Amino acid sequence: MSTRPITSVAPAPADHRPRVTVLAGFSPPATEAVARSLLVTDPRLLLVRHDLTRVRDGFVRRVVRTAGTIIEDETVRLVHGCVACTLRDDVLPTLVRLSRERPGSDLVLALSNVVEPEAVAAACAHGAVDGVAVTDALRFDSYVTVVEARGLLDDLAGTDDLRDRDLHAAEQDGRSVAAVVARQIEYADTIVVWGRPDDQAEALLHRLAPWATQVRVGDTTTIDCTALAARLRGTGRHDPRTPGMLGRALEGLPIGVHDPDGGAVLFRARRPFHPGRLHAALPELTGAALRGRGQLWLASQPEVAIGWESAGGGIALGALGPWLDALPVARWGAASDLRLLAADLDWDPYYGDRRTVLAFIGLDLAPDALTERLTDCLVTDAEIAGHPAALAGISDPFTGFFPVDPEED
Repeated sequence: MSTRPITSVAPAPADHRPRVTVLAGFSPPATEAVARSLLVTDPRLLLVRHDLTRVRDGFVRRVVRTAGTIIEDETVRLVHGCVACTLRDDVLPTLVRLSRERPGSDLVLALSNVVEPEAVAAACAHGAVDGVAVTDALRFDSYVTVVEARGLLDDLAGTDDLRDRDLHAAEQDGRSVAAVVARQIEYADTIVVWGRPDDQAEALLHRLAPWATQVRVGDTTTIDCTALAARLRGTGRHDPRTPGMLGRALEGLPIGVHDPDGGAVLFRARRPFHPGRLHAALPELTGAALRGRGQLWLASQPEVAIGWESAGGGIALGALGPWLDALPVARWGAASDLRLLAADLDWDPYYGDRRTVLAFIGLDLAPDALTERLTDCLVTDAEIAGHPAALAGISDPFTGFFPVDPEED
Protein backbone atom coordinates (compact mmCIF):
# COMPACT_ATOMS: atom_id res chain seq x y z
CA MET A 1 0.00 0.00 0.00
CA SER A 2 1.41 3.36 -1.02
CA THR A 3 1.32 6.28 1.27
CA ARG A 4 0.93 9.92 0.37
CA PRO A 5 2.74 12.61 2.30
CA ILE A 6 0.54 14.69 4.50
CA THR A 7 0.89 18.36 3.75
CA SER A 8 -0.10 20.99 6.23
CA VAL A 9 -1.12 24.53 5.50
CA ALA A 10 0.18 27.14 7.85
CA PRO A 11 -2.61 29.12 9.47
CA ALA A 12 -3.00 32.68 8.33
CA PRO A 13 -1.39 35.14 10.75
CA ALA A 14 -3.82 36.70 13.19
CA ASP A 15 -5.03 40.14 12.20
CA HIS A 16 -4.76 42.36 15.26
CA ARG A 17 -5.76 45.59 13.57
CA PRO A 18 -8.80 47.21 15.22
CA ARG A 19 -11.96 46.88 13.15
CA VAL A 20 -13.76 50.02 12.03
CA THR A 21 -17.48 50.15 11.30
CA VAL A 22 -18.29 53.27 9.29
CA LEU A 23 -21.77 54.59 10.05
CA ALA A 24 -23.40 57.04 7.61
CA GLY A 25 -26.91 58.45 7.31
CA PHE A 26 -28.79 61.64 6.49
CA SER A 27 -30.96 61.54 9.64
CA PRO A 28 -28.76 62.40 12.67
CA PRO A 29 -31.25 61.09 15.28
CA ALA A 30 -31.54 57.68 13.59
CA THR A 31 -27.78 57.38 13.06
CA GLU A 32 -27.12 58.40 16.67
CA ALA A 33 -29.62 55.82 17.94
CA VAL A 34 -27.88 53.03 16.03
CA ALA A 35 -24.45 54.20 17.25
CA ARG A 36 -25.58 54.17 20.89
CA SER A 37 -27.16 50.75 20.43
CA LEU A 38 -23.78 49.41 19.34
CA LEU A 39 -21.90 51.08 22.20
CA VAL A 40 -23.92 49.47 24.96
CA THR A 41 -23.00 45.97 23.76
CA ASP A 42 -19.24 46.43 24.14
CA PRO A 43 -17.66 48.55 26.88
CA ARG A 44 -14.39 48.76 24.92
CA LEU A 45 -16.00 49.98 21.71
CA LEU A 46 -15.08 53.56 20.77
CA LEU A 47 -17.41 55.95 18.95
CA VAL A 48 -15.70 58.67 16.93
CA ARG A 49 -17.82 61.53 15.69
CA HIS A 50 -16.94 64.84 14.01
CA ASP A 51 -19.48 67.65 14.22
CA LEU A 52 -19.25 69.73 11.01
CA THR A 53 -21.74 72.43 12.04
CA ARG A 54 -18.96 75.06 11.96
CA VAL A 55 -16.80 73.51 9.24
CA ARG A 56 -17.39 76.46 6.88
CA ASP A 57 -15.73 78.65 9.50
CA GLY A 58 -12.80 76.26 9.79
CA PHE A 59 -13.79 74.55 13.06
CA VAL A 60 -14.67 70.90 13.67
CA ARG A 61 -15.69 69.37 16.98
CA ARG A 62 -14.33 65.89 17.63
CA VAL A 63 -15.92 63.63 20.24
CA VAL A 64 -14.58 60.20 21.19
CA ARG A 65 -16.55 58.15 23.69
CA THR A 66 -17.46 54.74 25.02
CA ALA A 67 -20.91 53.78 26.26
CA GLY A 68 -20.27 55.41 29.63
CA THR A 69 -17.37 57.85 29.22
CA ILE A 70 -16.47 60.80 27.04
CA ILE A 71 -12.77 60.32 26.31
CA GLU A 72 -12.22 63.37 24.08
CA ASP A 73 -14.26 66.46 23.32
CA GLU A 74 -12.16 68.92 21.38
CA THR A 75 -12.72 71.66 18.84
CA VAL A 76 -10.14 71.54 16.05
CA ARG A 77 -9.09 74.46 13.85
CA LEU A 78 -8.56 73.55 10.20
CA VAL A 79 -6.45 75.44 7.69
CA HIS A 80 -9.20 74.94 5.12
CA GLY A 81 -12.80 74.33 6.19
CA CYS A 82 -14.04 71.45 4.05
CA VAL A 83 -14.94 67.77 4.34
CA ALA A 84 -11.82 66.57 2.51
CA CYS A 85 -9.56 68.54 4.84
CA THR A 86 -11.42 67.21 7.88
CA LEU A 87 -10.87 63.64 6.70
CA ARG A 88 -7.20 64.16 5.93
CA ASP A 89 -6.22 66.41 8.84
CA ASP A 90 -8.23 64.98 11.74
CA VAL A 91 -10.46 61.96 11.04
CA LEU A 92 -7.75 59.63 9.73
CA PRO A 93 -5.07 60.74 12.25
CA THR A 94 -7.59 60.25 15.08
CA LEU A 95 -8.47 56.72 13.98
CA VAL A 96 -4.82 55.72 13.63
CA ARG A 97 -3.90 57.32 16.97
CA LEU A 98 -6.71 55.50 18.77
CA SER A 99 -5.65 52.21 17.19
CA ARG A 100 -2.25 52.68 18.86
CA GLU A 101 -3.47 54.04 22.18
CA ARG A 102 -6.26 51.46 22.60
CA PRO A 103 -5.20 48.42 20.57
CA GLY A 104 -7.89 46.18 22.06
CA SER A 105 -10.78 48.43 21.06
CA ASP A 106 -12.75 48.42 17.84
CA LEU A 107 -14.14 51.68 16.52
CA VAL A 108 -17.37 53.06 15.11
CA LEU A 109 -16.83 56.10 12.88
CA ALA A 110 -20.13 58.00 12.78
CA LEU A 111 -20.12 60.40 9.85
CA SER A 112 -21.80 63.75 9.68
CA ASN A 113 -25.02 63.60 7.68
CA VAL A 114 -23.51 65.45 4.69
CA VAL A 115 -20.47 63.18 4.35
CA GLU A 116 -20.55 60.50 1.68
CA PRO A 117 -19.02 57.14 2.66
CA GLU A 118 -17.33 56.66 -0.72
CA ALA A 119 -15.20 59.75 -0.04
CA VAL A 120 -14.18 58.26 3.33
CA ALA A 121 -13.31 54.91 1.73
CA ALA A 122 -11.15 56.63 -0.90
CA ALA A 123 -9.34 58.69 1.74
CA CYS A 124 -8.71 55.59 3.84
CA ALA A 125 -7.55 53.49 0.90
CA HIS A 126 -4.95 56.02 -0.23
CA GLY A 127 -4.26 57.93 2.98
CA ALA A 128 -1.27 57.73 5.29
CA VAL A 129 -0.53 59.05 8.77
CA ASP A 130 3.10 59.71 9.71
CA GLY A 131 4.19 57.79 6.65
CA VAL A 132 2.15 54.68 7.53
CA ALA A 133 -0.80 53.62 5.38
CA VAL A 134 -4.12 53.94 7.17
CA THR A 135 -5.05 50.41 6.12
CA ASP A 136 -1.91 49.05 7.81
CA ALA A 137 -3.23 50.32 11.16
CA LEU A 138 -6.95 49.62 10.72
CA ARG A 139 -9.26 47.18 8.95
CA PHE A 140 -12.47 48.68 7.66
CA ASP A 141 -15.01 46.00 8.38
CA SER A 142 -18.30 47.41 7.08
CA TYR A 143 -19.88 50.54 5.63
CA VAL A 144 -23.33 50.89 7.17
CA THR A 145 -25.91 53.49 6.13
CA VAL A 146 -28.84 54.27 8.41
CA VAL A 147 -31.99 55.28 6.55
CA GLU A 148 -34.96 56.80 8.35
CA ALA A 149 -37.95 55.35 6.51
CA ARG A 150 -40.19 58.30 7.27
CA GLY A 151 -38.23 60.89 5.29
CA LEU A 152 -36.65 58.78 2.57
CA LEU A 153 -39.11 59.48 -0.26
CA ASP A 154 -39.20 63.21 0.43
CA ASP A 155 -35.41 63.44 0.34
CA LEU A 156 -35.01 61.39 -2.83
CA ALA A 157 -37.89 63.01 -4.70
CA GLY A 158 -37.17 66.59 -3.65
CA THR A 159 -35.13 69.22 -5.45
CA ASP A 160 -33.52 70.85 -2.39
CA ASP A 161 -29.80 71.48 -2.39
CA LEU A 162 -27.86 71.17 0.84
CA ARG A 163 -27.60 74.95 0.77
CA ASP A 164 -31.40 75.24 0.92
CA ARG A 165 -31.26 73.50 4.33
CA ASP A 166 -28.09 75.29 5.46
CA LEU A 167 -26.22 71.98 5.40
CA HIS A 168 -23.61 72.75 2.73
CA ALA A 169 -20.12 71.82 3.89
CA ALA A 170 -18.37 74.60 1.96
CA GLU A 171 -19.32 77.72 0.05
CA GLN A 172 -18.83 75.91 -3.25
CA ASP A 173 -20.80 72.84 -2.13
CA GLY A 174 -23.61 72.58 -4.68
CA ARG A 175 -24.73 69.03 -3.96
CA SER A 176 -28.40 68.18 -3.83
CA VAL A 177 -30.01 66.41 -0.88
CA ALA A 178 -31.21 63.64 -3.21
CA ALA A 179 -27.70 63.00 -4.53
CA VAL A 180 -26.17 62.81 -1.05
CA VAL A 181 -28.86 60.44 0.24
CA ALA A 182 -28.58 58.24 -2.86
CA ARG A 183 -24.78 58.05 -2.62
CA GLN A 184 -24.92 57.15 1.07
CA ILE A 185 -27.28 54.28 0.27
CA GLU A 186 -25.48 53.08 -2.85
CA TYR A 187 -22.06 52.70 -1.26
CA ALA A 188 -23.32 50.78 1.78
CA ASP A 189 -22.73 47.09 2.17
CA THR A 190 -25.32 47.16 4.98
CA ILE A 191 -28.45 49.33 5.24
CA VAL A 192 -30.19 49.83 8.57
CA VAL A 193 -33.79 50.82 7.91
CA TRP A 194 -34.97 52.84 10.90
CA GLY A 195 -38.74 52.72 11.21
CA ARG A 196 -41.36 51.04 9.11
CA PRO A 197 -40.95 51.72 5.37
CA ASP A 198 -43.92 51.59 3.06
CA ASP A 199 -43.83 49.45 -0.07
CA GLN A 200 -42.45 52.27 -2.23
CA ALA A 201 -39.58 53.06 0.13
CA GLU A 202 -38.70 49.39 0.53
CA ALA A 203 -38.63 48.89 -3.24
CA LEU A 204 -36.50 52.02 -3.72
CA LEU A 205 -33.90 50.82 -1.23
CA HIS A 206 -33.60 47.48 -2.99
CA ARG A 207 -33.23 49.13 -6.39
CA LEU A 208 -30.70 51.69 -5.16
CA ALA A 209 -28.48 49.09 -3.49
CA PRO A 210 -29.42 45.52 -4.48
CA TRP A 211 -25.98 44.38 -3.25
CA ALA A 212 -26.52 45.58 0.34
CA THR A 213 -27.77 43.58 3.32
CA GLN A 214 -30.85 45.20 4.89
CA VAL A 215 -31.54 45.28 8.63
CA ARG A 216 -34.82 46.58 10.09
CA VAL A 217 -34.92 48.33 13.49
CA GLY A 218 -36.84 51.11 15.20
CA ASP A 219 -40.32 49.95 14.19
CA THR A 220 -41.00 48.60 17.69
CA THR A 221 -40.73 50.16 21.14
CA THR A 222 -37.59 48.18 22.01
CA ILE A 223 -34.34 47.35 20.25
CA ASP A 224 -32.37 44.15 20.73
CA CYS A 225 -28.96 45.82 20.81
CA THR A 226 -27.04 42.56 20.98
CA ALA A 227 -28.78 41.17 17.91
CA LEU A 228 -28.26 44.46 16.06
CA ALA A 229 -24.54 44.51 16.89
CA ALA A 230 -24.20 40.93 15.67
CA ARG A 231 -25.57 41.97 12.27
CA LEU A 232 -23.48 45.14 11.94
CA ARG A 233 -20.11 44.40 13.52
CA GLY A 234 -17.51 41.84 12.53
CA THR A 235 -19.26 41.02 9.26
CA GLY A 236 -16.31 41.67 6.94
CA ARG A 237 -18.76 42.86 4.29
CA HIS A 238 -16.60 45.71 3.03
CA ASP A 239 -14.32 44.81 0.13
CA PRO A 240 -11.73 47.59 -0.32
CA ARG A 241 -11.27 46.54 -3.95
CA THR A 242 -14.85 47.47 -4.84
CA PRO A 243 -14.80 50.65 -6.93
CA GLY A 244 -17.03 53.64 -6.42
CA MET A 245 -20.41 53.76 -8.11
CA LEU A 246 -19.20 55.42 -11.31
CA GLY A 247 -16.41 52.87 -11.71
CA ARG A 248 -18.51 49.76 -11.19
CA ALA A 249 -19.63 49.26 -14.79
CA LEU A 250 -16.07 49.72 -16.09
CA GLU A 251 -15.04 46.78 -13.92
CA GLY A 252 -17.98 44.60 -14.95
CA LEU A 253 -19.88 44.96 -11.66
CA PRO A 254 -23.66 45.48 -11.55
CA ILE A 255 -24.95 49.03 -11.22
CA GLY A 256 -28.67 48.26 -10.92
CA VAL A 257 -31.55 45.97 -11.73
CA HIS A 258 -34.14 45.96 -14.50
CA ASP A 259 -37.73 45.97 -13.28
CA PRO A 260 -40.26 45.89 -16.13
CA ASP A 261 -43.04 46.70 -13.67
CA GLY A 262 -41.91 50.30 -13.62
CA GLY A 263 -39.36 50.80 -10.84
CA ALA A 264 -36.00 50.44 -12.56
CA VAL A 265 -34.47 50.44 -16.03
CA LEU A 266 -31.08 49.02 -16.97
CA PHE A 267 -30.03 50.27 -20.41
CA ARG A 268 -27.12 48.76 -22.31
CA ALA A 269 -25.74 49.68 -25.74
CA ARG A 270 -22.50 49.16 -27.66
CA ARG A 271 -22.91 51.93 -30.20
CA PRO A 272 -22.34 55.52 -29.01
CA PHE A 273 -24.73 58.34 -28.31
CA HIS A 274 -25.21 61.14 -30.82
CA PRO A 275 -24.08 64.16 -28.77
CA GLY A 276 -26.72 66.54 -30.11
CA ARG A 277 -29.66 64.22 -29.54
CA LEU A 278 -28.44 63.19 -26.09
CA HIS A 279 -27.98 66.83 -25.06
CA ALA A 280 -31.50 67.68 -26.20
CA ALA A 281 -32.92 64.73 -24.23
CA LEU A 282 -31.19 65.51 -20.92
CA PRO A 283 -34.10 67.42 -19.30
CA GLU A 284 -36.49 64.60 -20.13
CA LEU A 285 -34.11 61.88 -18.98
CA THR A 286 -33.24 63.55 -15.68
CA GLY A 287 -36.90 64.19 -14.92
CA ALA A 288 -37.98 60.62 -15.61
CA ALA A 289 -36.20 59.01 -12.64
CA LEU A 290 -35.28 59.81 -9.05
CA ARG A 291 -31.79 58.45 -9.64
CA GLY A 292 -29.64 57.76 -12.69
CA ARG A 293 -26.07 56.42 -12.76
CA GLY A 294 -23.60 54.66 -15.01
CA GLN A 295 -21.29 55.20 -17.93
CA LEU A 296 -21.64 56.14 -21.59
CA TRP A 297 -19.68 57.19 -24.64
CA LEU A 298 -20.18 59.76 -27.35
CA ALA A 299 -19.60 59.31 -31.07
CA SER A 300 -17.77 62.63 -31.17
CA GLN A 301 -15.44 61.79 -28.25
CA PRO A 302 -14.61 58.08 -28.64
CA GLU A 303 -11.49 58.22 -26.46
CA VAL A 304 -13.16 58.92 -23.14
CA ALA A 305 -15.54 57.01 -20.85
CA ILE A 306 -18.14 59.38 -19.38
CA GLY A 307 -19.81 58.95 -16.01
CA TRP A 308 -23.49 59.83 -15.52
CA GLU A 309 -25.13 60.82 -12.23
CA SER A 310 -28.59 62.36 -11.91
CA ALA A 311 -30.68 63.08 -8.83
CA GLY A 312 -32.82 65.87 -7.46
CA GLY A 313 -33.58 67.16 -10.94
CA GLY A 314 -29.89 67.76 -11.74
CA ILE A 315 -27.25 65.88 -13.65
CA ALA A 316 -23.48 65.56 -13.44
CA LEU A 317 -21.44 64.20 -16.33
CA GLY A 318 -17.69 63.70 -15.98
CA ALA A 319 -14.71 61.97 -17.53
CA LEU A 320 -13.82 58.55 -16.09
CA GLY A 321 -10.63 58.33 -18.12
CA PRO A 322 -9.80 56.77 -21.49
CA TRP A 323 -11.22 53.54 -22.82
CA LEU A 324 -8.64 50.78 -22.98
CA ASP A 325 -9.14 50.55 -26.74
CA ALA A 326 -8.02 54.18 -26.99
CA LEU A 327 -4.71 53.41 -25.26
CA PRO A 328 -1.60 51.56 -26.38
CA VAL A 329 -1.49 48.10 -24.83
CA ALA A 330 1.64 49.10 -22.93
CA ARG A 331 -0.49 51.43 -20.80
CA TRP A 332 -3.11 48.85 -19.85
CA GLY A 333 -1.09 47.88 -16.79
CA ALA A 334 -2.53 50.88 -14.92
CA ALA A 335 -6.02 49.34 -15.09
CA SER A 336 -7.27 47.00 -12.36
CA ASP A 337 -7.41 43.27 -12.90
CA LEU A 338 -11.21 43.42 -12.70
CA ARG A 339 -11.39 45.98 -15.48
CA LEU A 340 -9.03 44.03 -17.71
CA LEU A 341 -11.05 40.88 -17.14
CA ALA A 342 -14.36 42.64 -17.83
CA ALA A 343 -12.96 44.14 -21.04
CA ASP A 344 -11.61 40.79 -22.20
CA LEU A 345 -14.92 39.01 -21.58
CA ASP A 346 -16.95 41.64 -23.43
CA TRP A 347 -14.51 42.91 -26.07
CA ASP A 348 -16.10 43.98 -29.34
CA PRO A 349 -14.03 43.73 -32.55
CA TYR A 350 -15.32 47.14 -33.68
CA TYR A 351 -15.91 49.10 -30.45
CA GLY A 352 -13.34 47.46 -28.17
CA ASP A 353 -14.34 47.94 -24.53
CA ARG A 354 -16.57 50.94 -25.26
CA ARG A 355 -20.13 50.49 -24.08
CA THR A 356 -22.96 52.34 -22.41
CA VAL A 357 -24.47 50.99 -19.18
CA LEU A 358 -27.02 53.22 -17.44
CA ALA A 359 -29.36 52.48 -14.54
CA PHE A 360 -32.45 54.55 -13.74
CA ILE A 361 -34.44 54.16 -10.51
CA GLY A 362 -37.83 55.71 -9.78
CA LEU A 363 -41.36 55.08 -8.63
CA ASP A 364 -43.50 55.08 -11.76
CA LEU A 365 -41.06 54.79 -14.63
CA ALA A 366 -42.26 53.75 -18.06
CA PRO A 367 -39.46 51.29 -18.92
CA ASP A 368 -40.35 50.81 -22.56
CA ALA A 369 -40.71 54.54 -23.21
CA LEU A 370 -37.47 55.38 -21.40
CA THR A 371 -35.57 52.66 -23.25
CA GLU A 372 -36.97 53.88 -26.56
CA ARG A 373 -35.97 57.48 -25.77
CA LEU A 374 -32.42 56.42 -24.95
CA THR A 375 -32.24 54.27 -28.07
CA ASP A 376 -33.34 57.24 -30.18
CA CYS A 377 -30.28 59.13 -28.89
CA LEU A 378 -27.83 56.54 -30.23
CA VAL A 379 -26.17 56.98 -33.59
CA THR A 380 -28.06 55.29 -36.41
CA ASP A 381 -26.87 52.69 -38.89
CA ALA A 382 -26.64 55.36 -41.55
CA GLU A 383 -24.59 57.67 -39.32
CA ILE A 384 -22.17 54.97 -38.24
CA ALA A 385 -21.71 53.39 -41.70
CA GLY A 386 -18.17 53.60 -43.00
CA HIS A 387 -15.13 54.68 -41.00
CA PRO A 388 -15.54 56.27 -37.54
CA ALA A 389 -13.83 59.37 -38.91
CA ALA A 390 -17.07 60.08 -40.74
CA LEU A 391 -18.56 61.03 -37.36
CA ALA A 392 -15.87 63.56 -36.58
CA GLY A 393 -17.90 66.40 -38.06
CA ILE A 394 -20.92 65.93 -35.75
CA SER A 395 -21.79 69.08 -33.84
CA ASP A 396 -21.00 68.40 -30.19
CA PRO A 397 -22.56 70.51 -27.38
CA PHE A 398 -20.22 68.65 -24.98
CA THR A 399 -17.00 69.84 -26.61
CA GLY A 400 -14.34 70.41 -23.97
CA PHE A 401 -16.41 68.92 -21.15
CA PHE A 402 -14.56 65.61 -20.83
CA PRO A 403 -10.77 65.89 -21.05
CA VAL A 404 -9.06 62.53 -21.32
CA ASP A 405 -6.07 63.86 -19.38
CA PRO A 406 -7.13 64.57 -15.77
CA GLU A 407 -4.54 67.37 -15.66
CA GLU A 408 -6.52 69.26 -18.29
CA ASP A 409 -9.15 71.76 -17.18
